[in-house]
Amino acid sequence: MNELNPPERLLMGPGPSNVHPRVYKALSAPIVGHLDPIFLEVMEQSKTLLREVFETENELTIPISGTGSAGMETCFVNVVEPGDRVVIGVNGVFGQRMCDVAERCGAQVERVEVPWGQAIDPAQFEAALNTGGKTKLVAVVQAETSTGVLQPLQEIGALAREYDSLFLVDAVTSLGGVSVGVDAMGIDLCYSGTQKCLSCPPGLSPITLSDQAVSVLQSRQSKVQSWYLDLGMIAQYWGETRVYHHTAPISMNYALREALRLIQEEGLTSRWARHRHHQEALIAGLQAMGLEPVVEATQLRLPPLTTVRIPGGVDEAAVRKQLLAQFDIEIGGGLGVFQGNAWRIGLMGHTSKPKSVIQFLAALETCLGTPRERPSGLAAAQQVLERA
Repeated sequence: MNELNPPERLLMGPGPSNVHPRVYKALSAPIVGHLDPIFLEVMEQSKTLLREVFETENELTIPISGTGSAGMETCFVNVVEPGDRVVIGVNGVFGQRMCDVAERCGAQVERVEVPWGQAIDPAQFEAALNTGGKTKLVAVVQAETSTGVLQPLQEIGALAREYDSLFLVDAVTSLGGVSVGVDAMGIDLCYSGTQKCLSCPPGLSPITLSDQAVSVLQSRQSKVQSWYLDLGMIAQYWGETRVYHHTAPISMNYALREALRLIQEEGLTSRWARHRHHQEALIAGLQAMGLEPVVEATQLRLPPLTTVRIPGGVDEAAVRKQLLAQFDIEIGGGLGVFQGNAWRIGLMGHTSKPKSVIQFLAALETCLGTPRERPSGLAAAQQVLERA
């Protein structure tokens, strides 16, 4: 068996994104024990940095040992008990997954659904909250990775507070790429993943819980159904007592700390502006080539992830295969109702830069054989990139 030697890819799919060299270096740092004073310092620094990125003062803000789906399960299993009523917004794959997880907790799930590619009207949540009795939890996906929709949160958060419900938000593909605003939006539980806009390898799921969510956890009438994801125990390891729960992934926590340091150095507002600017350049280039984004309203487009409709007569899988084999560029295919009809193009974290936009559009024009009479996507993107 030969030594492993993966190729250098430009990762422009729905995740993972490319990793900064400083994060790779952090991954190679010497291992210490999970209760070593040096590692405990890393834990405390990561908690502080995560609060900045989540835009929160929440004490219980930590990375869960597992991918973003582990963060989703953590949030649900710790506050939802059998028989609880939960209202969940569904406009893509990950809203559906929320429903599945909540149902496995024994919740009575009320779905608030709209067609894929659209944002959910807060009035629909209000209608659901007005019927069916007390609602324990309102949940929505801020960044729907399957569609590229950026869901506005403020009005939904206000409704959750009005109806005395916890507000849970999936920020897997938004944290570090757009503002999440946990405290400003009144979010009680939020989870993300390291491999998207944080540009860290997959393996950890940052989460944050408000004091109200912690109070609900502490007053449960039944045991948390998952031992591994029980925050009542995990919080003791991440808190002052340092009670052993499980062996934390040391190297991944090193990597997360360094990824968060990079974000702090860049500044959140600058980072959000960078993601928006590069998406604008990408869309300008795609439109010049005759391709249109799935999400029509500009303010509802998720900057780190663009879904684009595939023109008739184009073999979408063949194009993705050619991009990977000939140009070492990965993009994603459509999921669910968009399977075979859309591409998902990521510009997340370290991948979100002018070089990525230009390299991808040049490769895509080659794959599609763009007619000479059509304006160049490269030229259109360059015009946007040259703007401050």
